Amino acid sequence: MARADSGARPAPRRGEGAGARAPDPDRFWNPYLAGVALGLVLLASFVVMGHGLGASGASLRFGVAALGALAPRAVEAAPSLLRAEAGGHPLDFWLVFELAGLLLGGLVAAYTSGRLKVEVAKGPACRPAARLGLALLGGFLMGAAARATRGCTSGQALSGGALLSAGSWLFMIAVFAGGYALAPFVRREWR
Repeated sequence: MARADSGARPAPRRGEGAGARAPDPDRFWNPYLAGVALGLVLLASFVVMGHGLGASGASLRFGVAALGALAPRAVEAAPSLLRAEAGGHPLDFWLVFELAGLLLGGLVAAYTSGRLKVEVAKGPACRPAARLGLALLGGFLMGAAARATRGCTSGQALSGGALLSAGSWLFMIAVFAGGYALAPFVRREWR
């Protein structure tokens, strides 16, 4: 026998009134609208700055500045680091402000979708320390690869892809193929 619905609703939480919505941790921005917005930002970057988007240049400038303050001889011994240092102060480099905008945009996106909180995203089989360690190792490997190849994955995908560079398209196909090939081996950590 079906129970009759009493029609009673739970009292709204503080900050929730008529028309307000509760934060939903499973809510994301519409991926199509976010993709169009990213494309418009990329177009604006080409029009205004004459360059596409990327992230490794900004972190390289900050890393070289920090290394130069701690161990200036190490910078002098590496020609590529010396060239980056010759570019001036990190805040003179436009990609630093792009990276700051990226962080601010991420905060705005997380806040507006109700997902802004401190957490370690992991599967139930993975300890937080292991997840953070693997993330740090992966970040280090991606940074080293970006330095070795003179660019990051986002620069290849966005800027190179927008310019219809065959190398960028092949690279991204290889990235996705590698991700799909590796997924069965790491999937157990997320279950």
